[in-house]
Amino acid sequence: MANVGTHNTFMMIGATNHSKSERQTDDYYATDPHAMELLLDEEEFSHHVWECACGKGHLSNVLEQRGYDVCSTDLVDRGYGESGIDFLKSDDEFDGDIITNPPFKYAQEFVEHALEVVAPGHKVAMLLRLQFLEGVRRRELFDAHPPRTIYIPSHRITCVKNATEEQNFNDNRGAQAYAWFVWDKEFSGSPTVKWIN
Repeated sequence: MANVGTHNTFMMIGATNHSKSERQTDDYYATDPHAMELLLDEEEFSHHVWECACGKGHLSNVLEQRGYDVCSTDLVDRGYGESGIDFLKSDDEFDGDIITNPPFKYAQEFVEHALEVVAPGHKVAMLLRLQFLEGVRRRELFDAHPPRTIYIPSHRITCVKNATEEQNFNDNRGAQAYAWFVWDKEFSGSPTVKWIN
C-alpha cells in the first residue's frame, strides 16, 4: 500500500509521467484555448503561423480569430487541418513562425526540428511542461539555443485527454505545470522569465 500512496503523491505534484489511466494513443492531450490567448496577449508573431500538432484545432482557432494565417497540420486525422503530416520529417524551410503544444514524448525533437526549419528572423513557441527545464540533454539544447522568453502562467493551463468541448477544460485542472517557451531563431543570451495571467 505504501507504493500506491507514493505513486499517487508523485502524480499530484507532477513528478511522474504515470497517470491513473493509460496515456492517450499518440500522446494527444488537447490544450485549453485560453493558453493561446495568454501567449498572444504577450507576443506578436509573424502573420504566417504553422501549428504543426494541431489536434482538433483548439489553438489554431484562436490564432485565426486573432487574424493570423494559420497552416494547421497533424500526423493523425482528428477532423481538423491537414492530416498525415509528420512534422519531424518535414525538411522545407518555413517562412513564418511555428507555434504548438508538441506531443510530450517528442517535445525536445519538436523544438530542435522547429529551430532547424524556421526561417531566420522568425520565432518558435512551444507549450511545454516546466520540467522541460531539467535534464542534461535539454541543457545542451538550451546552451546551443536558449529561449528568449519563458512565460509562466500563475494559474495552471489545462491539457485534457481527448477534450472536445470547452467544458472539459473547465472541469479538469491538472497537476502539471506548463509554460510557453519562445525562441527567436537568432537569439543568444540569457532567457527572460515572465509571470502571466
